[in-house]
Amino acid sequence: MPASSSATSGSETRTAGRGLRVAVVGLGFGAEFVPIYQNHPLVEDVVLCRRDPRSLDELADGFGIRTRYSDFEAVLDDPGIDAVHLCTPIPLHAGQTVAALEAGKHVACSVPMATTIDECEAIVDAVQRTGLTYMMMETRVYSREFLYVAALAAEGSLGRLQFLRGAHHQDMADWPEYWRTLPPMHYATHAVSPLLALADRRAAVVNCLGSGGVVGGAWPAFESALVRLDDSDLAVEVSRSMFDVAREYTESFSVYGSLRSFEWEQTLNAGPVLFDGEKPRSVDVPDYADLLPEAVQRFTTQGLYGAPLSNPSFVQGSGHGGSHPHLVHEFLQSIAEGRPASIDAPTAANWTCVGICAHTSALDDGSRVHLPGFTLAR
Repeated sequence: MPASSSATSGSETRTAGRGLRVAVVGLGFGAEFVPIYQNHPLVEDVVLCRRDPRSLDELADGFGIRTRYSDFEAVLDDPGIDAVHLCTPIPLHAGQTVAALEAGKHVACSVPMATTIDECEAIVDAVQRTGLTYMMMETRVYSREFLYVAALAAEGSLGRLQFLRGAHHQDMADWPEYWRTLPPMHYATHAVSPLLALADRRAAVVNCLGSGGVVGGAWPAFESALVRLDDSDLAVEVSRSMFDVAREYTESFSVYGSLRSFEWEQTLNAGPVLFDGEKPRSVDVPDYADLLPEAVQRFTTQGLYGAPLSNPSFVQGSGHGGSHPHLVHEFLQSIAEGRPASIDAPTAANWTCVGICAHTSALDDGSRVHLPGFTLAR
């Protein structure tokens, strides 16, 4: 379960006499990851792929990258590419993931894994069939806030976990038009993942209600779910909105324990609060760059990439809590060590299907929906 990154040096894990050759596919948000791969000790070469040749050449020239493709099929056909990192539009995730696995590439993919249960199952099957590494690159479970709370839970200072709450509220009005075709819960892993990761349990059953409506859209403006965890007495609450809800951006989680509780900050830069019994105190969450190889430690800090490479998700999300180099490091380490990634295919499927099943429940007035069995495997 993701709680920290290993600091093993690249020289200790390199195999076959060379580093990995990684293709970053999709260079909006994906551009944020390029310098991390370029500087990571396990990587020998980085390849870029973007559909627009002009902007592709501009970015590749800026990064000093020689190999570039404007066609994803060319990436699949390149036998020298070991792994791909997909930062493409959500509707493409499932198809491109399966295609890359079948082409013999390890796959890292932005969230969510897919938008249907069948697509999630197809990815799980493809990973089992090929034996390759898959990792869903969920930023929230490698943020400094998550690493801080995970450390508290591991040392027992929270006591028994009693309840967890997650929310993701984001005004996506200026994002690409396809976002309006997604129900709120189909992009809920930022709110779901820290709860399930901290509880170290799979989601088993969900009930969800929709509320309000989106101008010109078919879905509720707000969806809120209660989720019962597998083999546990714990329940968690997940809320999500994307349009027509007045709220500052937040990807938040709060954890309530018998000894201590952690609550996410109410507004940006207000700071989280730790409760010792009923006594609150402000928390200065530390950075965790020391968990990373020295060459990529600087990438935990917000604002390193410069204006031309600042994707709205990264800027609006306050740098995603310094998570990007931790995600890259875990993906590369899992390949080098021949083990499943921390957010492997069954884990990603469970986290993603919470939202899919929640929306199904909301359309049926909050009916009880069970998560599919293939997502419960550990």
